[in-house]
Amino acid sequence: MPQKILAGRATDPQLRGDLVQVKVDQVILSRAPSRALAEAIATGMKKTPVEVAVAYDGTCVADASSLADIDEGSPHSVSPEFPTYNIPIARPGIGFPAPVHLERFAAPARLALTDDPRLTTVGGIGMLSLVVSPSQLGQALATGSVWLRPPRSVQIHLSGRVRPFVCARDVALELLRRNLDEVVRRIEGEHHAPVILEFAGPSARLLSVGDRAVLCGIAPQVGAAAALFVSDEKTEVFLRDQRRSKAHRALVPDPGAPCEEVVSIDLGTVDPLLMDEEGVVRPVRDLAGKPVAQVVLGGDSGVTLRDMLAAALLLKSKRVPSRLDLLVAPPSRQVLEVLAQSGALVDLVATGARIVEPDRRVVTSEIYPPPPGSLSLRTADPEPRIAGAPSFVVASAETLAYAVATGAVGDPRSFKRPVRVTVPRALPTDDVLILRDKKGEQVSTKKPPPAPAAVPWKGPLTLDVLAGVPKVNGHAAVGARGRAAPAPVAAAAADQQGQAAPAEGKPAGGVALVLSTLDEVRAVAERATDLSTVRAVVAPFVPSTAVSAFASEGIATFLVGTEALGSIKDQKSVELPAPAQWGDRVAAIFGSERVEVAWLATGMERSWTHAGTVRQPPSAGKPAR
Repeated sequence: MPQKILAGRATDPQLRGDLVQVKVDQVILSRAPSRALAEAIATGMKKTPVEVAVAYDGTCVADASSLADIDEGSPHSVSPEFPTYNIPIARPGIGFPAPVHLERFAAPARLALTDDPRLTTVGGIGMLSLVVSPSQLGQALATGSVWLRPPRSVQIHLSGRVRPFVCARDVALELLRRNLDEVVRRIEGEHHAPVILEFAGPSARLLSVGDRAVLCGIAPQVGAAAALFVSDEKTEVFLRDQRRSKAHRALVPDPGAPCEEVVSIDLGTVDPLLMDEEGVVRPVRDLAGKPVAQVVLGGDSGVTLRDMLAAALLLKSKRVPSRLDLLVAPPSRQVLEVLAQSGALVDLVATGARIVEPDRRVVTSEIYPPPPGSLSLRTADPEPRIAGAPSFVVASAETLAYAVATGAVGDPRSFKRPVRVTVPRALPTDDVLILRDKKGEQVSTKKPPPAPAAVPWKGPLTLDVLAGVPKVNGHAAVGARGRAAPAPVAAAAADQQGQAAPAEGKPAGGVALVLSTLDEVRAVAERATDLSTVRAVVAPFVPSTAVSAFASEGIATFLVGTEALGSIKDQKSVELPAPAQWGDRVAAIFGSERVEVAWLATGMERSWTHAGTVRQPPSAGKPAR
C-alpha cells in the first residue's frame, strides 16, 4: 500500500533509485513550525502549492517563556503570518495535533509529511505520514515535492476478536512485546530503506478508525517510518461522521503484493498489558497491588473516544482516592464536546477528575510530570526513553479506570461486568479554532523569520565526542524546547565527561554524538534543530528516515558495530577526513584508535550533508508532476 501511494505521486512510478521525487498532498507542522516556514520562504515561497498544510500551536498554558518565543520568532513558535502563505493555524485548545488531524484533515491514500513522529497515528485512516526534518518540510511547502527513499513493508496480520476489557492499547503493547523492533532493524540493515508497517487480515477490517490509529502509533517506537491500514467501509463511515465524505478513497493492497515479512497475532489471545517505567511490556497482574499516585487519561495517542466514554462509565459513582490525582486530557475539542453532551464529563468531574488543557507539554511531561518516587499511569505513548527523561507506566484506559477506582494497579477484568458504550454518530465538527486567511485579513506586519545559515563541511574536522543525548539548559533534550539554540553543547559534552570546556576564542569543530539505543537516536532526531553544534551521529542502528533528516541538517550519520561502541564512547575526540575522501566506509580516528565506520547517507543525502542544508536556490524548485 505505501508503494501504491508513492508510485502515483513519483516522477518515477517504478520507484527505482536510492531516492525518488514525489508530490506531497499534506504538510503537518507541529514541533518546529517557524523553522519550516523560514526554510520555505528562503526557497522563494509566496503561497504553498500543497493541497493541505496546517501549523499546530500546541502551547495552551501560556507563560513568560512561551510568549517570548513568539516575540523572538523561536523555531518552535507559531507566528500569525502563517495564513498569509495559505497555511492555516490550529489554535491552542483545539486538541493534540495527531487526533485533531485525524478528525479534520487526514484523508485516505494521500501522502503527508510532518516533523512530529506522533502523527503516524493518521495511518489509521489510510494516510501515509512520513517524518522529515524542518528543512525538508520547507522544501515541500515551497515546491510541493520532496525526495524520499522508497520503503519496504512488514505486514501485521490480525485475526480473532479482542475479549472484554482488552482494547487497542493492549494489542499495541502486545506487538511491542513480540520484538517487532528486531524485525524492523533487520530489514533496515538488509535494504537500507524505511520500513512501513501494514496492518492486514480479517480482524483489521473490524477495527474502528480510532483503534487503527492507536495501533499505528507504535511505529516510531520500533524504528518504523510509518504504519498504514486499508481504507474501506469503516473509513468511509468515519469520514461521513466527520462530514468529510468527499475525502474518501479506497486503498487496499494488490493481490499477491510482496512484503519483507509477516507477523501474525490472534487478538483473542491478548490480555490486559502495560509498559512499565523501564519500557518493558508486562501483564497487568505483574504490578497488581502497587499504589498509584497519578493517572493521566487521554493525551494524543493510545486512547479513543470509545475508551474515554468507557472509563467514565466504569468510574461513575466512584471517588478518587485521597492520594491519587486524576488528570483528564481530552485528545481533541470534538472529544471534549461529546463527553460534555453525553454527561460523561460530569461523571468524571464528580469522580474527582481535573480537566487539563491539550497542551503539547502534557504528553512530554514538561507539565504535570510524574510524582517523584510514585507510580504514574498514562494512556499516551511515551517520548523516547533516555537518561533524565520522566518515566511512567503506559496502559489502557480501562486499566487506568481500575487504578482510579481502587488506588492501585490491577486487572480491569476484576470489574463486575464490561460496560456497553454507544459512540454517537452525530459529532461536532465546528472548526472555529482553525485560523485561515480571509482575503488578507491576517496580513502580519512582522518580518518573516530568517532561515538559519548552512554550515558546510570543509576539509578534515576534529569533533568532541559525547556519549548519549546532550542536555539542553540542564534538562534532557527529549521533549524540551529551549528558547535559544543550545550553542554550548560542546561545553555540556565536556562537563558530562569531566573535561574542561574549550578555551575562549579557540574554534570548536563541533560535537559527535555516540548513541547506543534507538530511543537515543529518536530523541536526537526530534531535536536536531536545537542541537546546533552537533555535526555527526555514530550509532549501531539509525532508521533511514533519521539518516535523511540528519543529512538535511548537515549532520553526518555513521554506523558502527556494537563491539566497537564501548571503546569509542570513552574517547574525547574523533578526527574525520576531508569529505572528498568519504565513501561507503570512512576511516575515523577516535583518540588514537582507527575505526572504520559506514556512512549511511545515500544519493542526494550525501550532497545535503556536505552542503549543510537541503535548501535550493529559489528558482531551482518546481513541483513534481
